[in-house]
Amino acid sequence: MKRNVLIIGAGGVAHVVAHKCAQHNAALGHIHIASRTLSKCQAIIDSIHEKGRLQQAGQLTAHALDAMDIEATKFLIRATHSQIVINVGSPFLNMSVLTACLETGAAYLDTAIHEDPDKVCETPPWYANHEWKRRQACKDAGVTAVLGVGFDPGVVNAYARYALDHCFDRVDSIDIIDINAGQHGRYFATNFDPEINFREFTSTVWSWENGAWKANAMFEHRKDWDMPVTGVSTTYLTGHDELHSLSQNLGVPNIRFWMGFGEHYINVFTVLKNLGLLSERPVRTARGLEVVPLEVVKAVLPDPASLAPDYTGKTCIGDLVKGVKNGQPEEVLIYNVCDHEACYQEVGSQAISYTAGVPAVAAALLIANGTWDVGQMVNVEELDPQPFIALMNTMGIVSRIQDREGDRLLDPAPQLSNAQRPLRRAQAR
Repeated sequence: MKRNVLIIGAGGVAHVVAHKCAQHNAALGHIHIASRTLSKCQAIIDSIHEKGRLQQAGQLTAHALDAMDIEATKFLIRATHSQIVINVGSPFLNMSVLTACLETGAAYLDTAIHEDPDKVCETPPWYANHEWKRRQACKDAGVTAVLGVGFDPGVVNAYARYALDHCFDRVDSIDIIDINAGQHGRYFATNFDPEINFREFTSTVWSWENGAWKANAMFEHRKDWDMPVTGVSTTYLTGHDELHSLSQNLGVPNIRFWMGFGEHYINVFTVLKNLGLLSERPVRTARGLEVVPLEVVKAVLPDPASLAPDYTGKTCIGDLVKGVKNGQPEEVLIYNVCDHEACYQEVGSQAISYTAGVPAVAAALLIANGTWDVGQMVNVEELDPQPFIALMNTMGIVSRIQDREGDRLLDPAPQLSNAQRPLRRAQAR
């Protein structure tokens, strides 16, 4: 059993993670929130108290921390007796925080792949460039590190694993579809960190086609999907974190990620990009000041957390999986619908942050009770998806499945112990 949680980060996703940890602190123990700006951590704590969300009396403490400082992070982990670290800060922090966990023995979770500030869209598979180089170190130290356990990546990985295990004899393709049909009323804003958001779309779009990587251009491939609740939406083939582990772990020949974009977003993005304002490379102004254009754009756009009070509408994210079952073609959609306004009423967040934060806390609970405490580095699809999906159903992320039998709640019977079900990397088809 592991107890006491250190949350690194104080943005929109960290806000959700802290609220959900507070709702489950009987199992998770004391909760600590750390970021460079102490006031942001304290504001999250104040919002938890205002909502009255603590499950039982316990510590809820704010800390100032530069998580790039490995020694300072190690000191805080030890000082707070934290056995689980949920890293929901910038993806630039991942390797520093992971190193601190390796050297203190704390379990590590994150929701996005590590990024090098000086590199955009590295050679695939992206996890091999940084995280997977620490696999052996995690195994040698007996440290559990669950990578990419937000929604996408994260929940969609679990959906893919579930489909392979329970719905098909052979899977030929997985299309991950991410639709946000909500409206926030701002002229232009991103739903999470603008710097990270734009870096996803300014270079090569990688997809997994016929068992190999295929390079595409952003907005090159368009497709309309008719999804539950949100209806028909226009999406574009986009590169994304989960493709880079699913392609290596599942043995499925075709895996693609589709994200919904409106024409207004595309127009503004195109102007910013063509002007060079989305560049991560520094430029010098006429006054001799060196600035990074992308950081300037980030500074003038709304904080994603500030969108929550006015957000309306719903999101729909899921996996459309195609293959063969009992010699016949089979098609299954496993998905979640989330309501922006309901998320705000519960935790003061918009649905994008909510769907990323809740799964990380579900994973922390499964590590705390031993189910996912595997003592090595894994991606979500290498773990038993059943307890994860079942637990999220009770925490606000309800999973549904559409197949030839209709549309219904996906309510798998959770396994009690990970020891009863081995890691899945060796089972790739």
